[in-house]
Amino acid sequence: MRATSFNRPDGQQPGGPFRWLPGVPRTRPPCAPPMNSRSTLHGDPLVEQLLAARLHDPFALLGAHSHGRGWRLRVFDPRAEEMWLRLPAGLVPLVRIHADGLFEWTGEQAPPRHHRLAVSAGGLVHERHDPYAFAPVLSGHDLYLLNEGTLREAWRALGSHVQTREGAVGTRFAVWAPNAERVSVIGEFNAWDGRVHPMAAHGGSGVWELFVPGVGGGELYRYEIRNRDSGEVMAKIDPFAREFERRPGTASRVSRPGAYAWQDQAWMARRRQWDWQHAPVNIYELHAGSWKRHPDGRMYGYRELAAHLVPYLLDMGFTHVELLPVSEHPLDESWGYQTTGYFAATSRFGTPDELRALIDALHGAGIGVFLDWVPGHFPQDRWALARFDGTALYEHEDPRLGLHQDWGTHVFNYGRNEVRGFLLSSAHFWLSEFHIDGLRVDAVASMLYLDYSREAGEWLPNRHGGRENLEAIEFLRELNVMVHEEFPGAVTMAEESTAWPMVSRPVYLGGLGFSMKWNMGWMNDTLRYMRHDPVHRRFHHDLLTFGQLYAYTENFLLPLSHDEVVHGKGSLLDKMPGDTWQEFANLRLLFVFQFTTPGKKLNFMGNEFAQGREWKAGGELDWWLLQRDWHAGVQRLVRDLSRLYRDVPALHQLDFSGEGFAWIDCHDADHSIVSFQRRARDGSHVVVVLNFTPVAHQGYRIGLPFAGRYAETLNSDSSFYAGSNLGNVGGVRTEPLPWMGQPQSAAITLPPLAGIVLTPESA
Repeated sequence: MRATSFNRPDGQQPGGPFRWLPGVPRTRPPCAPPMNSRSTLHGDPLVEQLLAARLHDPFALLGAHSHGRGWRLRVFDPRAEEMWLRLPAGLVPLVRIHADGLFEWTGEQAPPRHHRLAVSAGGLVHERHDPYAFAPVLSGHDLYLLNEGTLREAWRALGSHVQTREGAVGTRFAVWAPNAERVSVIGEFNAWDGRVHPMAAHGGSGVWELFVPGVGGGELYRYEIRNRDSGEVMAKIDPFAREFERRPGTASRVSRPGAYAWQDQAWMARRRQWDWQHAPVNIYELHAGSWKRHPDGRMYGYRELAAHLVPYLLDMGFTHVELLPVSEHPLDESWGYQTTGYFAATSRFGTPDELRALIDALHGAGIGVFLDWVPGHFPQDRWALARFDGTALYEHEDPRLGLHQDWGTHVFNYGRNEVRGFLLSSAHFWLSEFHIDGLRVDAVASMLYLDYSREAGEWLPNRHGGRENLEAIEFLRELNVMVHEEFPGAVTMAEESTAWPMVSRPVYLGGLGFSMKWNMGWMNDTLRYMRHDPVHRRFHHDLLTFGQLYAYTENFLLPLSHDEVVHGKGSLLDKMPGDTWQEFANLRLLFVFQFTTPGKKLNFMGNEFAQGREWKAGGELDWWLLQRDWHAGVQRLVRDLSRLYRDVPALHQLDFSGEGFAWIDCHDADHSIVSFQRRARDGSHVVVVLNFTPVAHQGYRIGLPFAGRYAETLNSDSSFYAGSNLGNVGGVRTEPLPWMGQPQSAAITLPPLAGIVLTPESA
């Protein structure tokens, strides 16, 4: 264990080498003895509590106090051999009054307000300020808001913060542990000894605080908590820590004061005016640890991701990237969904400022950044949030409310103000400190229902006898109001898989207030349909068409996410039936259907080049597949679809409105063909025709709304995409023959297992 350096009178900074101080020999120092070198400890309950590591009010014992007609100073340091107090006239020794390391000085005059101590330990002497010369500084107003659950930037009050207080450089620690008898901050700076730095309690707020001079950025620490009822002693992380040590270590780390200079002012200004409802939103869902890796298996860091990811997304035409959780988590295999650090960027990819640099680079390239955020549950690790102060603090005591059976995790207690405020503050932190453009809220359905994934008798009803989690509903509404009020242009997206109404409708109308909702119904129906052999698809035609019956009840996003390519589900390519040619043709057709159907878009990494096997987080994607034309063809198609979706208003402008879509023909189940229009606000349109069988159709008549020539803007069967290259030689011309309810029509060539997009040339 290394010794700790503190501010010294010779002006050297913390971290420099120790040396003997001038005038402090290894023998008795040249100072007058104290007035009274005798002290009676017998019967002093505070001393007994200190030595037993049970001291609830350390400031009542330690530091300087008036004593009779004079003053008494007590200092506890088990590692100290000798100790001196710095007075204007020189160094005055303290007397060891207990063998465990309790020292005392008495004098007629009060010591300096923020007195300094010279301490001899291990043959070296260093000088430092006394922590108990610095009173707690958290305001009653902040504590009130914290207990009320409305302190939106709670991480500024709690956690660890490097500060300079009246010339003393150190770190202020604060933590909420209302059921503790004693809380101490422990680290290498005190040999992880919970007796050394007990913290001060702020009355009935449950908050503990201590300023420790000499502790700077980069120091590892935990909180040692003794429960007031059971006496159980626990070493816990800091729930508000902004950094952690690298896995497998789990200690919190004092964050160095931020020095990052953002360069995305223009992006943030545009975002405040962003009309996201009518803009293209095409999201690339990314797991940072397995997108690409070094040849030796090392994961890319944040800066390396910036160098490689930004040009790739620009080339592919994606408008946004969504990061699977990069909040700190101990286990790679959880993909970040078992979060322990709700205010910390995971150290496995670098520092917080390096994550800021990645986000800044993406913004500089015109690419937005969404974060997957997990307020629904947290892991049971005993060193983290679980039973934080010896009680069910962040979770429910009753497992029928507090234990998530599917994932073996705890459910947050949304009815407790401080817990609700903790989560709201976490969301605020990512949006403000990292310029995140939106939050994808994980597992919303599990939050909304008290009986989620539970059998009868395994859950408790709400106060009205129902299954709705009323506290979680209120939390989600409060979250969405906060985001939309305080971060204009930022969006929230709900992963919600049930028929809960008005998920993406404003709170003032009775909705949950999300910007968008994942359309799990579209995803499940579509993948189920695509799995069928084309010869049987005629019997399941409604899976293609049913979604339009509810498509505009919410602001839907169409996801083909990581959840669909793991846990034995195979890759998207694996889901496609037929021989190899048909598998790739089906996959290309799926992407055309997704990109032309109303709703914003999301694809998990690897989808865009037909990743051949299901996703494994332990290695990188199979980029070598791009050497094969079939895979490269899918990538070229997704690139062109992304740009078409982005550049053609009819394909994105009215994603959330029925005015942006009209069936041309949804009844041709016998041929498994659908056709429809997509429209923009100015009346411009494109026509989409999709053939879900491997049978080509020559002279297939399609109704069209306007006379003239329609260009074949995209054909997924093109040889450029590794298709059979059957098509319409660039376009078709209409005839004045009404068809399918349209005034014009044209006989087109419809390729097998393919989709085409027709654009009127006059548009």
